[in-house]
Amino acid sequence: MLKVLGIDVYYGAIHALKNLSLDVEQGSIVTLIGANGAGKTTTLKTISGLLRCKNGSITFNNQDITRLPPDKIVALGISQVPEGRRVFSTMSVQENLETGAYLRRDKKAIARDMEEVFARFPRLLERKKQLAGTLSGGEQQMLAIGRALMARPELMLMDEPSMGLAPLLVKEIFEIIKEINQRGTTILLVEQNAHMALSIAHKAYVIETGEIVLSGSAQELMNSEAVKKAYLGG
Repeated sequence: MLKVLGIDVYYGAIHALKNLSLDVEQGSIVTLIGANGAGKTTTLKTISGLLRCKNGSITFNNQDITRLPPDKIVALGISQVPEGRRVFSTMSVQENLETGAYLRRDKKAIARDMEEVFARFPRLLERKKQLAGTLSGGEQQMLAIGRALMARPELMLMDEPSMGLAPLLVKEIFEIIKEINQRGTTILLVEQNAHMALSIAHKAYVIETGEIVLSGSAQELMNSEAVKKAYLGG
């Protein structure tokens, strides 16, 4: 579904991604793990058109999206749950969800999808008219996921969904990610919590200083001594 081939990305003179390649098969959960500053967020931002690559190409469903602007990429079926949640704090929960569907015109289907988001996240329904900035971290994360779902994505890019959440909530968020995937949405997951990410993913990549240094099935990486030592605390 998604093929990233040999991309180079720069921040000024800094070579942030070096000849990076990865692919995501339809229906799978693929995770990208690595230390802070390794290039995980940069990879997602480049796929979603927020950053431009100097070399290489990105294709989605056999269409070249390397030079497309972010709104066109969303329209094709890729949406992102950004790092740090990035909800619109002065807008209500409902208004935040509506922004997720801003490219859509099918009012009845939007209303139906909104009901589905509320069914999946009952806490958001209780707080529908509340300002997003007043929600707890866990509720904001649910809102960010719900907002991305409102775009009806085929591929969802998720950036550090467990960041700053209590362990119990982390478990809940990962259950939600699994459920979204089982309902047919393909997921590319960037995550600091390597253990949790590998426990739900089908395939995994390890990124270090902008380069993919290891890839394989999630199970293979879970059993890899190098990965255990660097990311799984043992």
